[in-house]
Amino acid sequence: MLHKNLIAGEWVTGDASANINPSNTNDVVGEYARGSVEDTKAAIAAAKAALPAWSRSPILERHALLKKTGDEILARKDELGRLLAREEGKTLPEAIGEVTRAAQIFDFFAGEVLRLSGEVLPSVRPGIGVEITREPVGVVGIITPWNFPIAIPAWKIAPALAYGNTVVLKPADLVPASAWALVDILHRAGAPAGVVNLVMGRGSIVGQTLLDSSDVHALTFTGSVGTGKRVALTSLEHNRKFQLEMGGKNPFVVLDDADLSVAVEAAANSSFFSTGQRCTASSRLIVTEGIHDRFVTALTERLKGLIVDDAMKSGTHIGPVVDESQLKQDVDYIGIGRSEGAKLTFGGERLQRETPGFYFEPALFTEATNDMRIAREEIFGPVAAVIRVRDYEEALAVANDTSFGLSSGIATTSLKHATHFKRNSEAGMVMVNLPTAGVDFHVPFGGRKGSSYGPREQGRYAAEFYTTVKTAYTLA
Repeated sequence: MLHKNLIAGEWVTGDASANINPSNTNDVVGEYARGSVEDTKAAIAAAKAALPAWSRSPILERHALLKKTGDEILARKDELGRLLAREEGKTLPEAIGEVTRAAQIFDFFAGEVLRLSGEVLPSVRPGIGVEITREPVGVVGIITPWNFPIAIPAWKIAPALAYGNTVVLKPADLVPASAWALVDILHRAGAPAGVVNLVMGRGSIVGQTLLDSSDVHALTFTGSVGTGKRVALTSLEHNRKFQLEMGGKNPFVVLDDADLSVAVEAAANSSFFSTGQRCTASSRLIVTEGIHDRFVTALTERLKGLIVDDAMKSGTHIGPVVDESQLKQDVDYIGIGRSEGAKLTFGGERLQRETPGFYFEPALFTEATNDMRIAREEIFGPVAAVIRVRDYEEALAVANDTSFGLSSGIATTSLKHATHFKRNSEAGMVMVNLPTAGVDFHVPFGGRKGSSYGPREQGRYAAEFYTTVKTAYTLA
């Protein structure tokens, strides 16, 4: 079966592309259409045509669409989780958890539709009233990455629709299945023709066409730093609103007073689970001298107990890397770390399993310094480097010495240090005695510096991007 693109309420065919299971490259998840420039332009035109009616639609209509979508996602979480695990490679429990989160996001924004509000203020001029309202920004282009193939489309589509926008979704070419399933649910839940459009395919074709269109009024992007910069430059040419979530080199600080078991578990989860393929993953473990050796020993033992295998197998802790290209990048960084003088304390080898797949042993470097490439560049794999520091003050300085600023963490039993770190960490999200990866769906998500640009995603703060503010004056 060829899974087609959705344009103007109709399923439209295109050149077929095979979606391959990274746990078993002999397993084809499905055939998915790849859209053309013409397909993308048609989707943009459909979204533009649908905008006037949808932007003024009754709030109960929008509420019902989002609620029905969230309910079906949740009812099918096991099925959709299996699909996600097959196409992306994260373990089945993680995949089901991601699907559940997508359902929760739609449920949250279904509620937000009923909480739309504005302000009525007196003017400084007598006899004049002032109303401040939020209106849809317009046609929203959505470009999503491969590492969260249903959650990230959900957290962009749901608020866009809740606030009365129409959308054109371009999911990552590597993982179209989860996005297709999500759009199919929205379509059957009653999304009017043109309100939700799906164009799968290459970024150089579909993504570039979205960037080049003056009829795309806002563009939200999650992906690489290089592509994010292109999105920004092109959007400026069109005077378009844009939102970027790009990358991280997230620090996890371990102080001498930390509970060792808490620190090790948080570090292992941050750095290696989901195969390290999370922008919030911690790949810099900054550890003070008094606990350094015990921490490295305990974390190494924890890594020895992790099972790397087929994402669908019960008991698997870490699934495969997403594809051959990402696997090569991980292997290349092992060589880079060694050449820079870091010690490979554990892992870093390609693994063979019962089925052909992109299996990679989690890697832990020690004796690293913060000026090494493995400590400066985002690897996006299960590779972490331990950096030894003297004390809290040096740990904070090293943690902030990065061009990124998405997430950070600290393991400590000191209220003083925890409080100071929360205030002084140069990151958009800070975790105390918790993994740097793992966030709630109802609160803001986003970073600082080179990690993010524009208003935050998720929660009530999503309104800052998906709406525009209007101020109206009335003579009484």
